Amino acid sequence: MTSIYERIGGEPAMNAAVDLFYRKVLSDDRVNGFFDGVDMENQAAKQKAFLTMATGGPNNYTGKELREGHKNLKNKEGNGINDEHVNIIIQHAGAALQELGVGEAEIGEIAALLETTRSDITNS
Repeated sequence: MTSIYERIGGEPAMNAAVDLFYRKVLSDDRVNGFFDGVDMENQAAKQKAFLTMATGGPNNYTGKELREGHKNLKNKEGNGINDEHVNIIIQHAGAALQELGVGEAEIGEIAALLETTRSDITNS
């Protein structure tokens, strides 16, 4: 079976999707505070490597485990990331993929994959 990574267009598609995703996230005041002071070039590179691995592409991810990497996330108000924030992030991911012409089936598969990370992201 062909991987999601291959079906969406491989590295060029993943790069475009993550770049568009972060433009959407950083323009959303509900979630952009989690990225204050973050080196976004490095963040995008880690996200591309993680999502490439998670969707069946080459495994070049060397970042922290998800729970460890997200355990201290606080927004501008000092609140930790919660389910509402994760919902917003997943919506932005879907919107970015849709904008790039990715099929609904693949968007659904990627959303389901992202959903499996929820408890690690929220540390719940």
